[in-house]
Amino acid sequence: MGIMGYLRERMGKILAFFIGFALLAFIISEVVRSGGSFFRDDSNELAVVNGEKVPYDEFNKKLEQNTAQFKQSGQNISPQITSYIQETTWNQYLSQILLNKEIEKVGIVVGGDESASMVNGNNPDPQIARQFSDPQTGAFDKNKLNQFLSYLQSGKADPTQKQAWTDFLIQLIEAKKATKYMALVTSGLYVNSLEAKDDYEAKNKLVNFKYATLDYASIPDAKVTLTDDDYNTYYNAHKAEFKNQQDLRSFEYVSFNAAPSKEDSAALKVEVNKLAESFKTSTNDSLFVQINAETKTPVAFQKKGALEPKLDTLMFNAAKGFVYGPYISNGSYKLAKLTDVKTTFDSVKTKHILINPATEGGIDKAIAKADSLKKLIQGGKSFAELALTFSVDKGSGAKGGEIPAFDVNGAMGGGQGQITPEYTNAAFNAHKGDLVVVTSQFGVHLIQIEDQKGSVKVVKVAVVDKPIQASSKTQTIAYSKAQAFLGALTKDNFDAEIKKEGLKKQTAEDVTGVATSLPGLDNARDVVRWAYKAEKGDITDKVFTVGDQYIITRLSQIKPKGVLPLDAVKKQIEPAVRNEVKAKQLNEKFQAALNGSSTIDQVAQKAGSKVVPVQNIVFANPVIPGASIEYKVIGSIFGSQVNKLSKPVNGQQGVYVYVVDGFTNPAALTNNVREKQQIAQTLLQRSEGQILEALKDNANVKDNRAKLL
Repeated sequence: MGIMGYLRERMGKILAFFIGFALLAFIISEVVRSGGSFFRDDSNELAVVNGEKVPYDEFNKKLEQNTAQFKQSGQNISPQITSYIQETTWNQYLSQILLNKEIEKVGIVVGGDESASMVNGNNPDPQIARQFSDPQTGAFDKNKLNQFLSYLQSGKADPTQKQAWTDFLIQLIEAKKATKYMALVTSGLYVNSLEAKDDYEAKNKLVNFKYATLDYASIPDAKVTLTDDDYNTYYNAHKAEFKNQQDLRSFEYVSFNAAPSKEDSAALKVEVNKLAESFKTSTNDSLFVQINAETKTPVAFQKKGALEPKLDTLMFNAAKGFVYGPYISNGSYKLAKLTDVKTTFDSVKTKHILINPATEGGIDKAIAKADSLKKLIQGGKSFAELALTFSVDKGSGAKGGEIPAFDVNGAMGGGQGQITPEYTNAAFNAHKGDLVVVTSQFGVHLIQIEDQKGSVKVVKVAVVDKPIQASSKTQTIAYSKAQAFLGALTKDNFDAEIKKEGLKKQTAEDVTGVATSLPGLDNARDVVRWAYKAEKGDITDKVFTVGDQYIITRLSQIKPKGVLPLDAVKKQIEPAVRNEVKAKQLNEKFQAALNGSSTIDQVAQKAGSKVVPVQNIVFANPVIPGASIEYKVIGSIFGSQVNKLSKPVNGQQGVYVYVVDGFTNPAALTNNVREKQQIAQTLLQRSEGQILEALKDNANVKDNRAKLL
């Protein structure tokens, strides 16, 4: 992330999304409806939510915002991360629409006086307070807010900045409405005395008992035959568990490997070895990297710990001009050359004024303006006042241009972000007090060096990388095999041809329509799109290229949204159905053992089991030590009489028979306030998310994401 990553991050707390926050955090900061005309044609229709159309281009704007925000965290955007960001953005967008519908229904508003108080009252909105806080104390500084508001009203403010502030205020108001709605719903939560008493006893009432069990595993699976009636009985009893929240697809596939061969790697190594000789004699290493490297990383000074592990210790103990390699790293052959060594400051503290060339008429005019501001400061003008007035980075401008200290790698303390190399180099090559003008990807900066601290050894290492890639020969051979296999397929011989060719069939189960990757397959979006257009049993009519694999697929199952039919869950429920059939046999065995028995020991002996004593179990933690969670068994025990043999109870691991030795009741609950508060807090913590889940469950959503994303 460059310096603007930091600058945007400061204003970004106002203007941008925060990816991955808890759902409530999103509600408080992001429940704003997208305005404007939604649709031009159906191809732009990402979804329809309760009759309200969601345009792809509007959704994509939010998706791009969230992706940019995620990039600023320094993480690579892998296919898995892309899928996560898409799903998060969709959930935000959907929640936004549904919640605003409810807010409109109940007529929640934020009045003018209330809005004004949120901005410049004695207790402004937390987002306002955070933006205009004292960097030393963290306390809200109303003077900074007033300075910023005066700037916006002065006529000097850029229209885009004024619009950004207006949009932010709209967001605050909409978020306030969301907070009021949540408060309206959650204020209806109530915990009565009986609930408090039940909760207290569930946590404190103890039971001692003995049990005997016959495990399901005691009957081999091979000796159990499952009938259609067995499946239907289980399915009908558990139908509510098979509600599918979204369309899913499962498919089978075979892959033909086109990864680089040993010959490809050896040929590249010969090439890199030749390159190493030229690298050793190079007199312009930066140019050498730009010409020969796949990744044209600028050659800059770095401190210990910043280089990759293979180089870090090596380069800090080597002499200038030392060349290491070829070595393999991240799928590439690499060469590394130590081009310079020096001692410099450990960190530099600066402030800056950022000039936007686009609004000044070009780079030259932006530099000229920065030079003019430099002369004004040298003549006694306040840097802070000029930053507030002229810097397009309003986040730091409101703080006099101040940004956090950073090291020679451009890293700011506390993981706050990364400074661009141009800015970093200028700051480390200047002297304390200097005013420097430098251009970066974000514009022209007028920088003042406030402080330079510490001393640290740094090295400049030039790295040339050459990715290990498959040759055209390797790719052609793999593709030809894939095409030949595809040409032999019919709708009915997929498995037979796999067996005939000695291939391995792989499966992708329950793939969502927006998935971008599959187990072992990155960037598999084309395959997923195909799966959502195909019918069950269809085989692809082309060879898919996924990374270094050529893929041929067959759609094996479609699971539509809603309650799934038995056929769709038959494989999933098979183990549970088998256990139910086994339970019938084990029940019969225990029933026979119970006939004529008066003690648990007699029952266990007849059934071929053993008696296990258990002490001090509470209802709230239904775990049998050494076994597992057994809700049904523990629930039955707490509803039983003392010293009475139970009937067989089907548990998670097997069938149980038990006898209760006794209960130990806790002291009478004389003051239930604490219990009520604990239960209420738990309800409150769950309620925000459950409100939105309930709205989603009841929503009528036509989801076209599988086609458009």
